[in-house]
Amino acid sequence: MGLRLRLAAAWTPEATLLRELDRVKDLTVRGLDGLLAQHAPGALERIKGEEEPPTGPGLVPRRAAMAQAHTARVEALVEAVGRDEALRLGRAAMREVGVGLGEDARARLGVGGSVDDLVRAARVMYRVLGIDFRVERPSPDRAVLRVSRCALSDWYTEDACMVLSAADEGVVRGLYPDMAMAFSSRITCGAPECEAEIAIGAPSGAPAGPGAGP
Repeated sequence: MGLRLRLAAAWTPEATLLRELDRVKDLTVRGLDGLLAQHAPGALERIKGEEEPPTGPGLVPRRAAMAQAHTARVEALVEAVGRDEALRLGRAAMREVGVGLGEDARARLGVGGSVDDLVRAARVMYRVLGIDFRVERPSPDRAVLRVSRCALSDWYTEDACMVLSAADEGVVRGLYPDMAMAFSSRITCGAPECEAEIAIGAPSGAPAGPGAGP
């Protein structure tokens, strides 16, 4: 494990968390806006006109504003093209954003090739989003990520979570091209925890297993 990753995993200043949260919002919203500009430009114009800034300083209001922006865009896309197509388009776009975020984090944090480094890197990135998780290793070629708390789930609909969780799956691929993650259950769907399978040694582009989604 590199020194940068060790330090970031131990402590990250709030100013850095705020900056990273703004960056995640910018990239994910931009990806969804691109879809709406193509399939529902009128809805995009309306959403942008109705959006309000965060209600206060700090991480919590900014997380809420980001999640609400995501949800409004996913709902508009569902209305424009239908649920199945919206999930397919949205997940593909968010997976691409996630891969880019993962590749960038790998370079900036000096992430190595171990599962332990993956967990540390994910802990840094999930701290930005207000997500608590643990990782289990039932076998050498498989891990399971379990999310016990997700701050975004208070504002996400089931469809928004389905779309945006593809960004998380993309992050893992960006961090480690030979790993693939796919969520099989989500808090927003009524599960007590989110659960995701991580396949270790998966070829690029391969799904992690059941529940990989569109």
